[in-house]
Amino acid sequence: METTIDISKITKHLRRDTWNAIEAFNMLEDGDKIMVCLSGGKDSYTLLDVLLHFQKTADIDFEIIAVNMDQKQPGFPEEVLPNYLKQNNIPYLIVEQDTYSVVKEKIPEGKTTCSLCSRLRRGRLYATAKEIGTNKLALGHHRDDIVETFFLNLFFGGKLEAMPPKYKTDNGEHIVIRPLAFCKESEIEIYAEHQDFPIIPCNLCGSQPKLQRQLIKKMIKDWETEYPDRSAIIFNALKNASPSHLLDTDLFDFNELKKMHNA
Repeated sequence: METTIDISKITKHLRRDTWNAIEAFNMLEDGDKIMVCLSGGKDSYTLLDVLLHFQKTADIDFEIIAVNMDQKQPGFPEEVLPNYLKQNNIPYLIVEQDTYSVVKEKIPEGKTTCSLCSRLRRGRLYATAKEIGTNKLALGHHRDDIVETFFLNLFFGGKLEAMPPKYKTDNGEHIVIRPLAFCKESEIEIYAEHQDFPIIPCNLCGSQPKLQRQLIKKMIKDWETEYPDRSAIIFNALKNASPSHLLDTDLFDFNELKKMHNA
């Protein structure tokens, strides 16, 4: 039996979850000028769409400029994003930098390109934010990205770390926000398809099926099949950390327990 999708319910969920994240981490303030980093994927399109909704309806005065970085990937349809943004009267900027050639030159065939690609792209976007006077950058990472990153760091990096919903860049010049932090990827997929966003696939890493992130994604999907809502429980755990029950002496002063005991 085919399940009917209630797009109004999906829309309500996405807007509610986004607003909850915005409020929980104080992501938006009066006078903000937000650079929405638009890749052409479902997540960043949804991020832009939801923020435009709140720009019209929320009692917060903030600006939005959509910024795309043309990385000079072969066959990249460079007209798609400008056409979409013009048609919807959205302020935008296209930044050009050939990071594709750098990544292909530095990373051996078959190795993961995402880390270097992301680092180069992020550096150029930070510089652009400074050039155009935006004080915050908005990225389209969602709840599933955060959970997957947690397991990537746990299994392959040896650390308890996920994606922060809000952080300051190393140079202290910008705040980076992830308004979709509470949103489910499955609902973003449905919403993006319904909105008929002109999706642009990433050809640089799309042909790397054995990426560690893909393995983690499959693992979580298998868990969800046997234990529904497992990823939601894991996500809630990230909001309920107990430093005294871990082993990091920088987070909890275990020596102080001895002093208190001897007092």
